[in-house]
Amino acid sequence: MESLVDLAGGFATAISPTNLLMCFLGVFLGQLVGVLPGIGPSAAIALLLPLTFGADPTASLIMFAGIYYGAQYGGTITSVLLSVPGESTTVMTSIEGYQMAKKGQAGTALGIAAIGSFFAGTVGSLGLTLLAPPLAEAALSFGPPEYFSLVVLGLMALAAVSGASVLKGIAAGIAGLLLATIGIDPQTGVSRFDFGAVWLLDGIEFIVLTVALFGIGEVLASCSQATEAPVAEVKNVLPNREQMRRSAMPIVRGSFVGFLIGVLPATGATIASFVAYIMEKKISKTPEKFGTGMIEGVAGPEASNNAAAAGAMVPMLALGIPGSGTTAIILGALIMFGLRPGPELFTQNSTLVWAVIASMYIGNVMLLIMNLPLAGVFAQLLKVPYKWLYPPIITLCIVGVFSQANSLEDCWLLAGFGALGWAMKRYDWPAAPMILGLVLGPIFESSLRQSLTMAHGSFDIFFTRPISVTLLVCAVLFVSLPVLAQIFGKRPPASVGECA
Repeated sequence: MESLVDLAGGFATAISPTNLLMCFLGVFLGQLVGVLPGIGPSAAIALLLPLTFGADPTASLIMFAGIYYGAQYGGTITSVLLSVPGESTTVMTSIEGYQMAKKGQAGTALGIAAIGSFFAGTVGSLGLTLLAPPLAEAALSFGPPEYFSLVVLGLMALAAVSGASVLKGIAAGIAGLLLATIGIDPQTGVSRFDFGAVWLLDGIEFIVLTVALFGIGEVLASCSQATEAPVAEVKNVLPNREQMRRSAMPIVRGSFVGFLIGVLPATGATIASFVAYIMEKKISKTPEKFGTGMIEGVAGPEASNNAAAAGAMVPMLALGIPGSGTTAIILGALIMFGLRPGPELFTQNSTLVWAVIASMYIGNVMLLIMNLPLAGVFAQLLKVPYKWLYPPIITLCIVGVFSQANSLEDCWLLAGFGALGWAMKRYDWPAAPMILGLVLGPIFESSLRQSLTMAHGSFDIFFTRPISVTLLVCAVLFVSLPVLAQIFGKRPPASVGECA
């Protein structure tokens, strides 16, 4: 009941003209970046971070959240019309959606995706309302050892699913932690790893690294991947009664499965959409027809990935653990605005948290109103030549980074880390763990030092406190399970004779 009272207060804040405008701007930009392959919500939020420096945190975070869940539907448009997923979360949608488009049912596929996204987004927002506060309240009992273990869990969990290699993810996270040590030691006040450069005494700015890896790096990596293909015509967006009947239960199942998977750290919307598609195929009475344009294969995954996006906000807001690369960027934005991520948000910044949650209900309504009549308009964006898009994006990166500190040195760092971002994309090294390592580095270091001070230099304190050791065990499982699955997955099956 208390959560509903807080949510009512959040709506009172969210419906102010400024916050409503930022919510609309967020979901609209999310649509745009979802439509354009190669420019995802992580890159979009990274590009906008410098522009929000010094702005109202509530309005900025409402916009960032809108970009995150708005991009889930934007990626659907390219999946259905071109069979090119704008986001990894819409890979499964492209299987059935593109086949429907080839049959002249592109509008129907986009329409059922919009309806499913609205229902799932609402379910996910409701789950966030009910689940995040008690989780945050339980986490208020955390001390330095628990916070240290929580940071380790967040890094390991994100590293485990950010790329094809778990070791690459861990290495990227460690690199981020090392970058966080550059500058003034917060405990002794001594400069470290600055190589005599005065401008490095403040350390590597979060905005510089984020814009470089997710802005410059993504653009350079996407130049050779631009897709320019004929776009299918979009008409008859509203599904008929039979199509709605077939889609109703997949939407319901996808919503609940997606939210539950999204709440788990390091799972996210991509895995949720895969699970939803597989589940619908297993349940179907005609599984052999999947791959030929089954509307259930669009409705289930689309509902699942949108619900998972809301679910991923639960551990991010309540515990400070990002469930995806995008929530890692949003987590960094919280710190940029001077807010401490985790359970303290609900006690010290409750107005902001509940305004963001309330804005997700409003944003889902905006998305439904936008998508049903404007799906065809968004589809026309696919005809814009990519060579017209990249120069203004790079210009925005440079201007944004320079303006936040008026530092030319930051622009040189932007160029260097941008080249690193391209190389990481080229060789499948995940960037999100590095960003998270930089963001959580100060918390990691201070919690480690405080814990060792409490234990007189003994590391036993991390293994004798129940919550701390539980979090560390979870961190080990997140890293070891994918590796074990890969090892056993490559083992050749035994022959009939061996089985006998």
